[in-house]
Amino acid sequence: MSAPDMRLMARVFGRIGVLSFGGPAAQIALMHRELVDRHQWLSEDSFLRALSLCMLLPGPEAMQLATYAGWRLRGTLGGLLAGLLFVLPGAAVILVLAFGYAYFGQMPLVQAAFMGIKAAVIVVVVQALRNLGRKALHGREGWILATLSFVALFIFGVPFPLIILTAGLWGAFRAADGTRPLEIDAAPPHPARPIGVIAGWGTLWASSLLFVWAMGHEFLLQIGLFFSKLAVVTFGGAYAVLAYMAQTVVQDHGWITTEQMIDALGLAETTPGPLILVTEFVALLAGFAQSGPWGAVSAGFLTVWVTFTPCFLWIFLAGPYLEVISAQPRLAGALRAITAAVVGVIANLSVWFALHVLFERVLPMAHLALPLPDWSSIDPIAGALTLIAAVLMLAFRFGIVSTMAVTAMLALGWNLLL
Repeated sequence: MSAPDMRLMARVFGRIGVLSFGGPAAQIALMHRELVDRHQWLSEDSFLRALSLCMLLPGPEAMQLATYAGWRLRGTLGGLLAGLLFVLPGAAVILVLAFGYAYFGQMPLVQAAFMGIKAAVIVVVVQALRNLGRKALHGREGWILATLSFVALFIFGVPFPLIILTAGLWGAFRAADGTRPLEIDAAPPHPARPIGVIAGWGTLWASSLLFVWAMGHEFLLQIGLFFSKLAVVTFGGAYAVLAYMAQTVVQDHGWITTEQMIDALGLAETTPGPLILVTEFVALLAGFAQSGPWGAVSAGFLTVWVTFTPCFLWIFLAGPYLEVISAQPRLAGALRAITAAVVGVIANLSVWFALHVLFERVLPMAHLALPLPDWSSIDPIAGALTLIAAVLMLAFRFGIVSTMAVTAMLALGWNLLL
C-alpha cells in the first residue's frame, strides 16, 4: 500500500503518544493495534522484526519502535514525527506534575485518576499479550523460548541483555543454511547513509553538552553527561538501570532524596510515554532545588534532549539494515528466536505491572527476583476497577479511551468520597 500522508500519521502517532500508558508492554500492544491491525501500515513480520531490533538497542524500545515505524512509512521526517509524538505528550505531563510536586508535594486526586487508567491498562496488556503470542510463537520451540525467557526474568532476575543474546545465539545455531528467511517487505524508504547519520545526530547530541560547558554551568554539564551515559547503557528498558540511576542521583550526587526518587518513579509509571521519562522528572526536581523554576526547565529540557537524541541515531543508523539481516538465514533464525524471547519479556513486564497496581507492597523473595505480593496489601479498589475495565472492553467492546475515561472518573469519584 502507498505511504500515508503526514497529517494522518500525525493523528495516529499522536493518539499513540497520548494513550501510551502502562510501560512498554502496553505501548507495544497499542502500536500493534494501530499500525498492524487497524491501519495495516506494517505487516506482522515487519512489526515483529522491528520489535526484535529495538530490543537489541539501548534506550526505550517502544519509542524506538514508533520511530522505526514512522521512518519506514515516510523516511527520516516520518521517523522524527512518530518518535517526537511518542515522547512529547508524556514529557509535557511530567513537566506539569514535577512543578506541581515541587510546589505542592504529592497530588492525591491526580494519583487517584491515574489509578483508574492503570487498571484499564492491565486489560489492554493482557489482550495484546494473548494476540502477540498467537502470532509470534510458532511451534513448540517458540513457546519454550518465551517460557524460559519469562522464568529467567521473573524468578531469577537474569539480566535482560543476556537473555536476548542467548536467544539470538540459539536461533542462529539452530538455523540451517537452507532455512527460509522471514518474508521481506518492500525495500526501506531510503538507503543507508551511516556516515551522515552518525555525523548529523552525533553533532546534535554533543552540541547541547558543548553549549552548557561553554556557558560554564557545571550543574547542567553534570546532568547532561550523566544522562547521556545512561542513554548508552539502557539496554532492556528503564527498569534495567533504575537501581544504578537511583544510587547515582541520590547517594553520589545528592540531587534528590530517596523519597523523591520513589515518587518520581511512581508518577512516571502513571503518565503516557516511555518510563525513561523518569529521568526528566529527576532532572526537573534537581534543577528546581538548584536554581528555581528556570533551573528546572533547563535541566529537564537538557535531559530529554540527551536521552532521546541517541534513540533517533540508533534507529536511523540500524533501520536500513533490518531487511538485509532478515534475508540471511542464520540472522533470520536469530531474530525469530529473539522475537519469541521478547514475548516472555513482555509477559514479565505485564505481570510486574499488574502486581504493582493490584498490591500496595510487592517484595522479592530472598535470593530470587521473584516478586511476592503482600496479600494483606491488596487494593480492592484497583481490583474492582480492573474488573470493570475487563467487562467494558471484553463484553461491551468499549474502546481504550472510553474505558480509561470511565475507570479514571470512578477512581476519582471514590477518592473524593473518602
